[in-house]
Parts: sequence; C-alpha cells; structure tokens
Amino acid sequence: MVLYTTPFPNSCLSALHAVSWALIFPCYWLADRLVASFIPTTYEKRQRADDPCCLQLLCTALFTPIYLALLVASLPFAFLGFLFWSPLQSARRPYIYSRLEDKGPGGGAALLGEWKGTGTGKSFCFATANLCLLPDSLARLNNVFNTQARAKEIGQRIRNGAARPQIKIYIDSPTNTSISAASFSSLVSPQGSDGARAVPGSIKRTTSVEYKGDGGHRPGDEAANGPASGDLADSGNLEDACIVRISGEDGGRLPEAEDPVTGNHTRNGASGGSKGQTPNHSQQDGDSGSLGSPSASRESLVKARAGPDSNSGADQGPNSKLLYKASVVKKAATRRRRHPDEAFDHEISAFFPANLDFLCLQEVFDKRAAAKLKEQLHGYFEYVLYDVGVYGCRGCCSFKCLNSGLFFASRYPIMDVAYHCYPNGRGVDALSSKGALFLKVQVGSTPQDQRIVGYIACTHLHAPPEDSAIRCEQLDLLQDWLADFRKSTSSSSAANPEELVAFDIVCGDLNFDNCSSDDKLEQQHSLFTRYKDPCRLGPGEEKPWAIGTLLDTNGLYDEDVCTPDNLQKVLESEEGRREYLAFPTSKSPGGGQKGRKDLLKGNGRRIDYMLHAEEGLCPDWKAEVEEFSFITQLSGLTDHLPVAMRLMVSAGEEEA
Repeated sequence: MVLYTTPFPNSCLSALHAVSWALIFPCYWLADRLVASFIPTTYEKRQRADDPCCLQLLCTALFTPIYLALLVASLPFAFLGFLFWSPLQSARRPYIYSRLEDKGPGGGAALLGEWKGTGTGKSFCFATANLCLLPDSLARLNNVFNTQARAKEIGQRIRNGAARPQIKIYIDSPTNTSISAASFSSLVSPQGSDGARAVPGSIKRTTSVEYKGDGGHRPGDEAANGPASGDLADSGNLEDACIVRISGEDGGRLPEAEDPVTGNHTRNGASGGSKGQTPNHSQQDGDSGSLGSPSASRESLVKARAGPDSNSGADQGPNSKLLYKASVVKKAATRRRRHPDEAFDHEISAFFPANLDFLCLQEVFDKRAAAKLKEQLHGYFEYVLYDVGVYGCRGCCSFKCLNSGLFFASRYPIMDVAYHCYPNGRGVDALSSKGALFLKVQVGSTPQDQRIVGYIACTHLHAPPEDSAIRCEQLDLLQDWLADFRKSTSSSSAANPEELVAFDIVCGDLNFDNCSSDDKLEQQHSLFTRYKDPCRLGPGEEKPWAIGTLLDTNGLYDEDVCTPDNLQKVLESEEGRREYLAFPTSKSPGGGQKGRKDLLKGNGRRIDYMLHAEEGLCPDWKAEVEEFSFITQLSGLTDHLPVAMRLMVSAGEEEA
C-alpha cells in the first residue's frame, strides 16, 4: 500500500489549498483569541486574584475592541477563502504520513532484524493518551490553554520518557526481595562483558533515570533542541544503562557509574530552557517530567547518586550511603505492585515507559499543534501519522470543521493504513470527524522470510454521556471495520502463511467507564469478549488496582498535582484520587462534584482503554500482558492520564 505523504494528490491542489487557508486563517485566529479572552482557566483566575492593579483585565478590555475590529475586517477574505477551501476537501487524503529515516541501531530497519519469531519471545510497548490539543478557545472549556506551547512540551516529555535507558539495580542479598521496579524496565539481561554479573541468588530489578548515552542521536535533534550530542540512547543496549550493585558483603560500597546528570552529557532539551512552556507549566525542582528538571526518574534517586559532591553526602561513610540508597529505592518500589491474582506488574508511573514502541493519541485537533508535536516525536519515533480525518462534507453526513484528532507514532515500519469516520455523531461532536484509525505494522521476520506483523486500532468515541446508544453503534462499526481491514490487508492463507500476526490492539478514548450505572450498555458490548481489558474483571467490575484516567479539571493547577512526581504521589492514595480524579456522575441530589465524591466508591472514571486480542494471532503464539501503567508525566498539560501496556509475544514450539 502507498502511504500518503502529502494531503493532496498534486502540487496544484496543494498550492490552491494553501492560498485558501491563508485567507481563512486570520479570521480563524482572531475569533479564537477573542473567545479565549473570555474563558479564563483556574490558573488565570488565581493570577488575577493576585494582581492588585487588575492589569490582565485592563489588557482584555483594551485588546477586545481591536480583535473585534480586525475580525470584522478579515471576514470578507475568510469568506472568499472558504469558497475555494470547501470543495478542495473532496480531494483531500485522510491522513499525512511522515518518516524521518534513522539508519542507526534504533531505526525501524534495524529493529526488524531483532526478532525472528523464535526464542523466548519479544515485548512490545504501547501507550495511548488524550491531549486536548484543541483551538485555544475550546481547550479552555477543559481548563487547559496555550495549545501551541503545550504541544511542544508534550512532545518533549514523551520523547524524554520513552528514550531514556534504565538503571539496573542488582541486589546481592538473597533475602531482600522488597526492591522492585519504579518504572517500566527493559528486558535486557546482564551480560558477562558488562563487568556487573549478578551472583547466584541475586534479584534483578530495574528503575529508570533520565540519562543520555552515545548511540541514539537522530538527525534534526540539534535544530529542535539546541546542541546536544547523543541525547537519545538506545536503552535496549546494556552499555547504555547505569549498573548499580547493592551488596551486603563488600562493606556497602557501590561500583561507581558515570553520573547521568553531570559532566558533558547535556540532557535532552535542556538547552531549550523554559521555551515552549506556558506559565502553568513552569518547571520546578523535582518536576521529573520536564526536560529542564534537575531530577531523574525519581528526584531522591538522583540525590542518592550524587556522591561526595552533594551537600548531604559530604560526611557520610560507605555504610550510610548504602543504607540511604537502599531506603530510597525501597521507597520508590512501593509504587509498583502486583496483586496476588495478577500475572503482570502494574503501577502509577511518573514517566512514559522506556523503549516505547507505539503511541496512539487523541484530540490532536489543531493542525499547527500537530505539526509541532510531530517535530518533537520524530526525535524518537521514525514513523508518524498526523492530521487524520476529513473536512467539509466528504464521507460524512454533516459538515466537519475539525479532523478526527487521531495521531499515531511508531518505531516500526507502517505497512497499511485505513481511516473511517463515524457517521452518527451528534451535537458538538458532529463538527469533528471522529472515527477510527487502523494500522498494520511489521515488527520482524522469520528465518523463512515470513513477515511478522501486528494490528493496531486507535479510536475516539462520541462524548456526551447520555448518548450510550450512539457509542454502542460506533463500537459495532469499529468491530466491522477491524474485520474488514484485517481481511483486506492480509496476504496470508491458512495453507501458505506469508505473515504471522503477533498482536492485535485496540486503544483510545472510549468516553465511557466500567463503573458508571449509566454506561451499562457499553460495558456489556461484545468488543470485550473479542478483546481483553487488563484492568477489568467483568461488566461494571474493575480490578482493585485500576484507577480513573479522567482528571477533575478544577484541580489541574493545584500545587499538590502540578508536577509528575506530585501527581503520582497523590494518586497512590484513595484520598488523593477522590480529590483529583473525575468520578461517575451521581443522581443523588445536592452538592457538586466535590460533594458527590464522598458518596461514591471506586477509583475514578477510566475512559482511556488499552485492549488486546488473545485470539486471531499466529497459531501456537501467545500475547500476554507483562506490565500496565498509568502515567502522570503530562501533569498540567492535559486533563487525562495516559496509559501504557507492555505485551510479551512468545512463539510456540513449532515456530521456535
């Protein structure tokens, strides 16, 4: 299949579209700014309360007449541009494909050679997030603002989290089993050449840290982030990881590793300072999600690694250092838990998982924000699909002002793509081309030259909570489109398989949860018999560790949750979840959202899903969840929690 790299089939249509949009854009921008000035966020309200001279109100009163006059003057030009723009949408392609070729060890071509469908298996990591990158006036309805700056910062944070290697922590005491990973770990095992071989009976655990190796630099990084060499380490290579040994037999001394936050290694994006950040995204000490932060995966872990140069470690001996480091790691370990009945780890993480392979995003509606996000993510993901959807009246029953908001990034090559628009949207949702994006990716090849592929579907369903029937219709369409896409893109037959299917994933913002009584229709949909939800026990019943992914927008800028680490700590307590997560609407009379929460049980509304199929894969292959994470790295930038899942695909004996 040919992937579309431009929105129109020829340069003439592209030029005509550029001219028409240039006529429309001033009116669009002025209208957006004018409306936005009358929808303050809670952050701006607090600023105004602290402003004794009312300067912000004065500026609003001064610039509103100017915006209004310019808006009226631009209307004739916008109307003329619209006359050309609207019919052009019938020829527009449903997405734009972008590839920034990387010939290094982290590139797509190199990744295809890593797995031949044999051996112990291969893990793949998926993440999904709703970013609320709407035009600024609409984004403010969700209490977020400055869409363009947020898009850049979001891209930097995702790249920073996904591109980091890990600290490998080996415990030489066979009786200490309390230390476990504080973030997603890689699957690298210690090799004999690394000088840190684990002794028999030792327990291998990992945690993550912002660190820069030598082998992952991608073209264009200096242009995007300022001078920085080797800022994206291939964390799959052991030589890029920091090895730390905790032993009770050598006097408590730890082998010195190169300090990842000092010396000549400038962290990714550090040269950018505070550029691209809105006031409410200002970086603070301990904000491990921001690129300019002095912290790593855990602020305390970096302090522990500071050694004799730190203030607190000047007078400490080796034993006290060991005790401090062990206690720090033990404290971080409480953030990952495994339920006795679970076969996989789960956690609330301050970072996107290291070695993230596939990223599915929703509500990337603004085209300029999508371009900024793409530029940042290309520092890690080689393949990107953006500006997905249709405009005008093409293919849908109502006029579409916005695209679908779907966005996809991958480290592995994309083979086939399809997009479908839901035809039954109503109200405000009908103004956007919400739909489903289907992708087929190649993740390896067998020694017999059979392609190993995976299927991913990313979607965003109808939003109004009272429209359960519409969402169920969309889930029906999603299943039908999934079956058609697999059938149309499959080049295999049962007798002569040319492809082996490793995984089948459905993810996105489904706009219903598994605990609301009003969402019973969606909870019982047949999609959940075909695909498995790792967080769900059954219709209306969540696993005890699962938490909501929709934040209470009124508390987005509270000091308690303004950084990834702070939000992570808050969400680890039931009291914190009740305070800062959105809960199912209650029919009980009286009280607002805050008052109703006291009457509700559960851990909030989980409307962002990551599902995987256990059937329809290559015979004798198994795809099992290895790790699941709720991520706080985008705190203050969106009103949703991203979720991530690592899937282990293991081949059967016949393929092995």
